[in-house]
Amino acid sequence: MREEHFKWYSPHLSMETEMLVYGHAGYPVIIFPTTQGRYYESKDFKLIDSVRWFVEQGLVQIYAPDSIDKHSWYNREVHPSVKVHNHQCFDKMVRWELVERIRRNTGSHRVAVTGASFGGYHAANFAFRHPDVVSHLFSMSGAFDIRSFMNGYYDDNVYFNNPVDYLPSLNHPDLWRMKIILGTSEWDICRPANEQLSKILTDKGINHWLDMRGWISHDWPLWREMYPHYLSLL
Repeated sequence: MREEHFKWYSPHLSMETEMLVYGHAGYPVIIFPTTQGRYYESKDFKLIDSVRWFVEQGLVQIYAPDSIDKHSWYNREVHPSVKVHNHQCFDKMVRWELVERIRRNTGSHRVAVTGASFGGYHAANFAFRHPDVVSHLFSMSGAFDIRSFMNGYYDDNVYFNNPVDYLPSLNHPDLWRMKIILGTSEWDICRPANEQLSKILTDKGINHWLDMRGWISHDWPLWREMYPHYLSLL
């Protein structure tokens, strides 16, 4: 399986960032790390191994960027407005640096986005904010309400990065074309969050699959079970 490491200075983040890319060809898939996870996390926890066949066959090419959670949502040293500002810089990096790189390298105008746990939030938020470039959203045990990070602070920037708040009012036609899976399980601590988001999508008439797995907890074994299934649907 081909694996490449990239490191570059991001003008949107005003810092260096890193990424691993797996595969030589195929549909582009961005995978976001879990809470404060690094770009190599999916490899270390064998999530990439779980989809090795799809990568080696040239069916998918997986892009694993670094996170900046420690500078944004999980940064307790700054005002909440700075947290959300830093996240918006990350969103712009993914949209205007990573997605544009993928477009140049693959010729694909759209990408699939995935992630587990807090990576599920990143995937969903990016997909709903940019439905014109996202074709598939596969969230695994995601949580979608970031108000708990804000210490009571709320403004337009918080609103537009909190899917449970802004999604009900979105009317971009590509939302109804997007293929969406919300993966969770009976014992998943994020099961209520997925059921809540599923209800919002249902109320909007947006087709999706709320994938409720059996008695397995919020952890890597669950996501290694889900990930190859979801990529097989591409």
